[in-house]
Amino acid sequence: MARAVLALGVAAVTAAGCVWYLPALADLRAGADRPLSHRRAAAACLSGWTTAGVVAVLLLVCEGWWTPSAAAGAGVAVTLGFRAGAAVQRRRETREAAHHWAELRVERQPLDTERARRVVVVLITSGLVVAVAAAAVGVAG
Repeated sequence: MARAVLALGVAAVTAAGCVWYLPALADLRAGADRPLSHRRAAAACLSGWTTAGVVAVLLLVCEGWWTPSAAAGAGVAVTLGFRAGAAVQRRRETREAAHHWAELRVERQPLDTERARRVVVVLITSGLVVAVAAAAVGVAG
């Protein structure tokens, strides 16, 4: 396969990957509004797509295969490193959130639902009695 055809294919796939790398770029630009694990996963996504773009350019520019291959290998290593860091951070965040929810459940007292039901029944019944009385006064008058 000609190198130009391969470069064109990689460039087309990279351009089509905007459905992944544009939201990842938005996550990175959001900064502290996103959890750290999301930002690290976005960095992994961007490094992977950047690697594909760089490899497409190197396929057109360089004579040998070793330069694009080395760039691809380095990019894959960086991407995997970011992704592994994001997975570890996500597990930490999940564990921390579970711990916080467990603390909330322990401190929460159960509601007295029977008393609340009685209050609702009394309110509805008294409302109906007042409505019937108002209608009877209106009919009698």
